[in-house]
Amino acid sequence: MKKTWNSTFLIMLSSTLVACASQNGAPEPEQPEKTVVEQPVEQPKEVSETKPEVTPEAKPQVKPKPPVELNKNTADGKLILGEKEWVYIPGLEQSFRARIDTGATTSSISAVDIVPFERDGKDWVKFKMVHEGVSSKEIALPVERWVRIKQSSAEGTQRRAVVHAWIEIGNMKEKTEFTLADRTHLAFPVLLGRSFFKDVAVVDVSHKYIQDKHK
Repeated sequence: MKKTWNSTFLIMLSSTLVACASQNGAPEPEQPEKTVVEQPVEQPKEVSETKPEVTPEAKPQVKPKPPVELNKNTADGKLILGEKEWVYIPGLEQSFRARIDTGATTSSISAVDIVPFERDGKDWVKFKMVHEGVSSKEIALPVERWVRIKQSSAEGTQRRAVVHAWIEIGNMKEKTEFTLADRTHLAFPVLLGRSFFKDVAVVDVSHKYIQDKHK
Protein backbone atom coordinates (compact mmCIF):
# COMPACT_ATOMS: atom_id res chain seq x y z
CA MET A 1 0.00 0.00 0.00
CA LYS A 2 2.90 2.28 0.77
CA LYS A 3 4.60 1.58 -2.63
CA THR A 4 1.41 2.39 -4.49
CA TRP A 5 1.13 5.76 -2.81
CA ASN A 6 4.69 6.64 -3.56
CA SER A 7 4.21 5.87 -7.26
CA THR A 8 1.08 7.92 -7.42
CA PHE A 9 2.79 10.85 -5.76
CA LEU A 10 5.72 10.77 -8.20
CA ILE A 11 3.44 10.82 -11.21
CA MET A 12 1.48 13.79 -9.91
CA LEU A 13 4.69 15.64 -9.12
CA SER A 14 6.00 15.11 -12.66
CA SER A 15 2.78 16.39 -14.19
CA THR A 16 2.90 19.49 -12.01
CA LEU A 17 6.51 20.26 -13.06
CA VAL A 18 5.65 19.88 -16.70
CA ALA A 19 2.75 22.20 -16.37
CA CYS A 20 4.84 24.80 -14.59
CA ALA A 21 7.52 24.62 -17.21
CA SER A 22 4.95 25.26 -19.92
CA GLN A 23 3.61 28.31 -18.11
CA ASN A 24 7.10 29.77 -17.35
CA GLY A 25 8.02 30.71 -20.95
CA ALA A 26 8.66 27.51 -22.82
CA PRO A 27 9.25 28.52 -26.44
CA GLU A 28 6.30 28.14 -28.67
CA PRO A 29 6.86 26.55 -32.00
CA GLU A 30 7.74 29.13 -34.70
CA GLN A 31 5.04 29.98 -37.20
CA PRO A 32 6.11 30.05 -40.82
CA GLU A 33 6.43 33.61 -42.20
CA LYS A 34 3.85 34.66 -44.71
CA THR A 35 5.32 35.81 -48.03
CA VAL A 36 3.70 39.01 -49.26
CA VAL A 37 3.86 39.51 -52.99
CA GLU A 38 3.91 43.21 -53.89
CA GLN A 39 1.90 44.08 -56.97
CA PRO A 40 3.65 46.50 -59.33
CA VAL A 41 2.13 49.95 -59.27
CA GLU A 42 1.08 50.89 -62.80
CA GLN A 43 2.28 54.37 -63.72
CA PRO A 44 -0.02 56.50 -65.80
CA LYS A 45 1.07 56.76 -69.42
CA GLU A 46 2.65 60.06 -70.40
CA VAL A 47 0.91 61.82 -73.22
CA SER A 48 3.45 62.68 -75.92
CA GLU A 49 3.20 66.16 -77.29
CA THR A 50 5.07 65.18 -80.45
CA LYS A 51 2.78 65.15 -83.43
CA PRO A 52 2.86 62.02 -85.53
CA GLU A 53 5.10 62.30 -88.57
CA VAL A 54 3.24 62.62 -91.80
CA THR A 55 4.97 60.98 -94.71
CA PRO A 56 4.51 63.10 -97.83
CA GLU A 57 3.03 61.31 -100.75
CA ALA A 58 5.55 60.49 -103.42
CA LYS A 59 4.96 62.54 -106.53
CA PRO A 60 4.77 60.54 -109.72
CA GLN A 61 7.91 60.93 -111.81
CA VAL A 62 7.27 62.74 -115.06
CA LYS A 63 9.42 61.48 -117.89
CA PRO A 64 10.94 64.28 -119.98
CA LYS A 65 9.39 64.60 -123.36
CA PRO A 66 11.69 63.85 -126.29
CA PRO A 67 12.71 66.92 -128.28
CA VAL A 68 10.38 67.73 -131.12
CA GLU A 69 12.04 67.12 -134.46
CA LEU A 70 11.46 70.17 -136.63
CA ASN A 71 10.98 69.86 -140.34
CA LYS A 72 14.05 71.10 -142.17
CA ASN A 73 12.42 71.35 -145.60
CA THR A 74 9.01 72.24 -146.96
CA ALA A 75 6.89 69.83 -149.00
CA ASP A 76 8.20 71.39 -152.23
CA GLY A 77 11.85 71.05 -151.13
CA LYS A 78 12.60 74.57 -149.91
CA LEU A 79 14.85 75.03 -146.90
CA ILE A 80 13.22 76.09 -143.61
CA LEU A 81 15.33 78.67 -141.75
CA GLY A 82 14.97 79.95 -138.22
CA GLU A 83 15.71 83.44 -136.98
CA LYS A 84 19.35 82.36 -136.48
CA GLU A 85 21.33 79.71 -138.33
CA TRP A 86 24.86 78.37 -138.75
CA VAL A 87 26.40 79.21 -142.12
CA TYR A 88 29.48 77.44 -143.50
CA ILE A 89 31.63 79.40 -145.95
CA PRO A 90 33.80 76.98 -147.96
CA GLY A 91 36.18 79.74 -149.10
CA LEU A 92 37.01 80.49 -145.44
CA GLU A 93 36.61 76.87 -144.26
CA GLN A 94 34.69 78.00 -141.18
CA SER A 95 31.15 78.15 -139.81
CA PHE A 96 29.67 81.44 -138.62
CA ARG A 97 26.45 82.37 -136.85
CA ALA A 98 24.08 84.19 -139.20
CA ARG A 99 21.03 86.31 -138.60
CA ILE A 100 18.16 85.77 -141.02
CA ASP A 101 16.72 89.23 -141.69
CA THR A 102 13.50 89.33 -143.69
CA GLY A 103 13.64 93.12 -143.69
CA ALA A 104 17.02 93.35 -145.41
CA THR A 105 17.25 93.27 -149.19
CA THR A 106 20.85 92.10 -149.58
CA SER A 107 23.10 89.93 -147.45
CA SER A 108 26.18 91.19 -145.64
CA ILE A 109 29.38 89.58 -144.41
CA SER A 110 31.81 90.99 -141.88
CA ALA A 111 35.11 91.96 -143.52
CA VAL A 112 38.25 93.67 -142.20
CA ASP A 113 41.55 94.57 -143.78
CA ILE A 114 39.75 95.15 -147.08
CA VAL A 115 42.24 95.85 -149.91
CA PRO A 116 40.92 96.58 -153.44
CA PHE A 117 43.21 95.64 -156.36
CA GLU A 118 43.04 94.89 -160.09
CA ARG A 119 43.43 91.54 -161.78
CA ASP A 120 43.15 91.16 -165.54
CA GLY A 121 41.65 94.63 -165.76
CA LYS A 122 38.87 93.85 -163.27
CA ASP A 123 38.26 94.98 -159.73
CA TRP A 124 39.09 92.48 -157.04
CA VAL A 125 39.16 92.69 -153.29
CA LYS A 126 40.91 90.71 -150.58
CA PHE A 127 39.81 90.63 -146.95
CA LYS A 128 39.60 88.62 -143.72
CA MET A 129 36.75 87.80 -141.41
CA VAL A 130 37.36 88.57 -137.73
CA HIS A 131 34.66 87.99 -135.14
CA GLU A 132 34.72 87.24 -131.41
CA GLY A 133 38.48 86.68 -131.48
CA VAL A 134 38.37 84.26 -134.43
CA SER A 135 40.23 85.30 -137.58
CA SER A 136 39.88 83.58 -140.94
CA LYS A 137 42.49 83.21 -143.60
CA GLU A 138 42.70 85.89 -146.30
CA ILE A 139 40.41 85.42 -149.25
CA ALA A 140 40.36 87.21 -152.64
CA LEU A 141 37.19 87.58 -154.72
CA PRO A 142 36.21 89.57 -157.85
CA VAL A 143 34.00 92.61 -157.24
CA GLU A 144 30.58 92.26 -158.85
CA ARG A 145 29.74 95.91 -158.31
CA TRP A 146 30.21 98.82 -155.95
CA VAL A 147 27.39 100.29 -153.88
CA ARG A 148 27.09 103.37 -151.73
CA ILE A 149 25.49 102.87 -148.34
CA LYS A 150 24.13 105.71 -146.24
CA GLN A 151 23.98 104.99 -142.53
CA SER A 152 21.64 106.82 -140.20
CA SER A 153 24.35 106.99 -137.51
CA ALA A 154 26.93 108.69 -139.75
CA GLU A 155 27.05 111.52 -142.22
CA GLY A 156 27.70 110.90 -145.89
CA THR A 157 27.88 107.53 -147.65
CA GLN A 158 30.27 104.60 -147.71
CA ARG A 159 31.47 102.81 -150.85
CA ARG A 160 31.28 99.06 -150.42
CA ALA A 161 32.17 96.11 -152.59
CA VAL A 162 29.63 93.43 -153.46
CA VAL A 163 31.03 89.95 -154.06
CA HIS A 164 29.65 86.49 -154.81
CA ALA A 165 30.52 83.67 -152.40
CA TRP A 166 29.46 80.08 -151.82
CA ILE A 167 27.73 79.25 -148.54
CA GLU A 168 26.29 76.05 -147.10
CA ILE A 169 23.24 75.80 -144.83
CA GLY A 170 21.96 72.37 -143.93
CA ASN A 171 22.05 70.24 -147.06
CA MET A 172 22.00 73.21 -149.42
CA LYS A 173 24.99 74.81 -151.10
CA GLU A 174 24.22 78.11 -152.81
CA LYS A 175 26.15 81.01 -154.31
CA THR A 176 24.88 84.41 -153.26
CA GLU A 177 26.05 88.01 -153.17
CA PHE A 178 27.36 89.76 -150.06
CA THR A 179 28.12 93.34 -149.22
CA LEU A 180 31.47 93.62 -147.43
CA ALA A 181 31.18 95.59 -144.18
CA ASP A 182 32.87 95.69 -140.80
CA ARG A 183 30.42 93.91 -138.48
CA THR A 184 32.84 93.20 -135.61
CA HIS A 185 30.75 95.39 -133.31
CA LEU A 186 27.60 93.39 -134.08
CA ALA A 187 26.43 90.06 -132.65
CA PHE A 188 26.35 88.23 -136.00
CA PRO A 189 29.15 88.34 -138.56
CA VAL A 190 26.78 87.21 -141.34
CA LEU A 191 23.40 88.64 -142.26
CA LEU A 192 21.23 86.87 -144.84
CA GLY A 193 18.67 89.03 -146.63
CA ARG A 194 15.87 88.40 -149.09
CA SER A 195 18.20 88.24 -152.08
CA PHE A 196 19.42 84.90 -150.70
CA PHE A 197 16.33 83.07 -149.49
CA LYS A 198 13.51 84.48 -151.65
CA ASP A 199 13.56 81.49 -154.02
CA VAL A 200 15.26 78.73 -152.06
CA ALA A 201 14.02 78.99 -148.45
CA VAL A 202 11.23 80.09 -146.13
CA VAL A 203 11.77 81.68 -142.72
CA ASP A 204 10.16 80.67 -139.42
CA VAL A 205 11.21 83.36 -136.93
CA SER A 206 9.66 81.42 -134.01
CA HIS A 207 12.59 78.96 -134.10
CA LYS A 208 16.38 79.13 -134.11
CA TYR A 209 19.07 76.91 -135.60
CA ILE A 210 16.71 74.55 -137.40
CA GLN A 211 19.44 73.40 -139.77
CA ASP A 212 22.37 71.30 -138.55
CA LYS A 213 25.78 72.90 -138.17
CA HIS A 214 28.30 71.87 -140.81
CA LYS A 215 30.76 69.29 -139.46
